[in-house]
Amino acid sequence: MGLIGIVGGGVVGLCAGLDLLEAGHGVVLVDDDPRAQAPSWGNAGHVATEQVEPLASLESLRSVPGRLFTRGGPLAFPPGAIARWMPFGMRLLAASAPARFRAGCAAMRPLMAQALPAWQARVAALGQPGLLRNDGHFVLWQDAAAAQAGQAAWEAADTGTATVRAATAPDLARLSALTTRPVAGAVHFSGTAQIADLGELRTALRAAFVRSGGTLVDEKAALVPDRDRTRIVRIAGRAPVLDAVDRVLVCAGIRSRALMEGLGHAVPMIAERGYHVRAKVEDGEWPADMPPVVFEERGMIVTRYRTCVQAASFVELGDPDAPADPRKWERLETHIAQLGLPVAGPFARWMGCRPTLPDYLPAIGRSARLDNLFYAFGHQHLGLTLAPITARLVADMIGDTAQAGALAPFDLARFA
Repeated sequence: MGLIGIVGGGVVGLCAGLDLLEAGHGVVLVDDDPRAQAPSWGNAGHVATEQVEPLASLESLRSVPGRLFTRGGPLAFPPGAIARWMPFGMRLLAASAPARFRAGCAAMRPLMAQALPAWQARVAALGQPGLLRNDGHFVLWQDAAAAQAGQAAWEAADTGTATVRAATAPDLARLSALTTRPVAGAVHFSGTAQIADLGELRTALRAAFVRSGGTLVDEKAALVPDRDRTRIVRIAGRAPVLDAVDRVLVCAGIRSRALMEGLGHAVPMIAERGYHVRAKVEDGEWPADMPPVVFEERGMIVTRYRTCVQAASFVELGDPDAPADPRKWERLETHIAQLGLPVAGPFARWMGCRPTLPDYLPAIGRSARLDNLFYAFGHQHLGLTLAPITARLVADMIGDTAQAGALAPFDLARFA
């Protein structure tokens, strides 16, 4: 079948590598993230099957003024990055037209319906079903009017296979025990899930990849057209095994843009920079069985992992290589203090870049320019959620068994 080279060892790349190995392909995975700083390993751990509706919508655009960082919200447009977010914003505006929004929902609905079953199958294959917790998640409000409006909005939204209900009295008691601020209302989602520990997930995926016959190459990859063959791309690197690669799959997150544009593809992707703080937790401080909790008015999601509690927030549209903004971490720590959450420092701080396309759909497909080039990136907030089902689609695509038209909504040709 030839050797497939995957560029990018995040959760999408690793899941794709495992599916391709299971389909009988030889696979080498090239990754230059030894410290596991990619968004795959710093996110909220939430398998967000409820997010069927793309964020490219008129409703999202109307909410922008109230969500700005300068007004206490989670959305930031750094002035120094205007050359990046202004063109992205114009494309986002066009992608938010009602017809395109409906098309986006139609494209995402089947992916999201298969996302949780695909995760259940993947952790079972890893022999670690405990990595996936199927307890849903909570969204809570501390203002009564906001709670009423928020619950109504979620009940009216297309949440796919996930279901939402008003929190019960025992639910509200559990949530109220977390915070010194009154809880005015909350909803509970079923049919969503959580990864119990992202570090353990990475270790398990990498170990399974090697155990299944895959080769890991820890270095930075470059893609170059092969001068000896027309319409072919190869991976340039120091590892001799890369010379044997026959087909290339790009799963490099935000770095995919430079790789693909260097080969002539239009990729209007921006870095959605997110921030988190983590603190070690002892038993009894934050319940080990508490599912993720979204504090909606603060734009913050709090997740209990095996040995720590993490608070995550912010959508900062900008340069992936710009220094982190410490005000974001400071605000997260202020939220924790103001809410009286049972989480004490010292806090470990992290910032990572979600790879986001203006229609908030991923890019999954085969290059029309280079015969042996495939890609799967741009999953924005849903990279963790969609990794195993994306891997299945990629394996079908490379194996020429994909259903006709299944990937059309995700083809990069939509930006040509």
